[in-house]
Amino acid sequence: MHATALRVESLASSGIQLIPKEYVRPQEELTGIGNIFEEEKKDEGLQLPTINLQNIDSEDTEIRDRCREELKNASIEWGVMHLVNHGISDELIGRVKAAGAAFFDQPMEEKEKYANDPASDNVQGYGSKLANNASGQLEWEDYFFHCVFPEEKRDMSIWPKSPSGYIPATSEYAKQLRGLATKILSVLSLGLGLEEGRLEKEVGGMEELFLQMKINYYPKCPQPELALGVEAHTDVSALTFILHNMVPGLQLFYSGKWITAKCVPNSIIMHIGDTVEILSNGKYKSILHRGLVNKEKVRISWAVFCEPPKEKIILKPLPETVSEAEPPLFLPRTFAQHIQHKLFRKTQDGLDSKLGYDVVPSST
Repeated sequence: MHATALRVESLASSGIQLIPKEYVRPQEELTGIGNIFEEEKKDEGLQLPTINLQNIDSEDTEIRDRCREELKNASIEWGVMHLVNHGISDELIGRVKAAGAAFFDQPMEEKEKYANDPASDNVQGYGSKLANNASGQLEWEDYFFHCVFPEEKRDMSIWPKSPSGYIPATSEYAKQLRGLATKILSVLSLGLGLEEGRLEKEVGGMEELFLQMKINYYPKCPQPELALGVEAHTDVSALTFILHNMVPGLQLFYSGKWITAKCVPNSIIMHIGDTVEILSNGKYKSILHRGLVNKEKVRISWAVFCEPPKEKIILKPLPETVSEAEPPLFLPRTFAQHIQHKLFRKTQDGLDSKLGYDVVPSST
């Protein structure tokens, strides 16, 4: 168990004016970091797409196909988007956010009852990022991480008992999100010319696709221009769905520069992860992204990673996505091997990097 002093929240509330050196990022990682509130207000330049899912199942073929085409094109072009009219009620999402925020509002000793122990490979629970790169740098965040679906795979002993609304809201949200994942994977399958259920089957199906939630808590930072909440990374998942508390912070690396995501009310941000990028032989993009912090407001995000079973499935481009003109871009690996190696982790200059990957998924 960590000492309380190691929590970023404790550090942030101690009144420090300068952040410890292990939180200061190298100069090359600080490109494009400005005032996140000013960045988010800008209307000129590139904006990540907003996809309206209202007609994803419309009985009108033309309207349905148009909706699905927009989703497919955003997955090809960006690999990240705001989803609106996604079918999960604002009321339920409000309950999920209120419960997560209330957990982090509790006294430190209450949160520490759920502390994880990464040294013994127990990453579920309350934690802070451990240094996982050669320079020993840290990210400006604490988190709570646990499996939320399928129900039989959940370890309820580490689900917060307080606030009392946490378990019912998070359980229902995970169940509804699992249904949304099926719809998205169906559209992406059809977009590759495959039968509707193919991608879902390839990532484990209803029984074995794991949904893991990571609530990221980014305290106010006295020197946000020098720190990162989450360093630049791509998600290893098949899909990632993200809620946030309407405080900006997500940046995407697109067309050679960092683009700040706007806060779109009632939306869920969705990322295509490495798993779907591999299966599609690179047709769908897993975009490099990072999380910024700020001086004025705490940022909280709720990321749900939809992950295939670690050892059971070999991830490789599906035969239908490979041809003489489009040879396979990725070597076959299990999901566990992919996490271990993260060989195609994208960097700002497009070069591969052989850095390791943290056992708790990053997200923004």
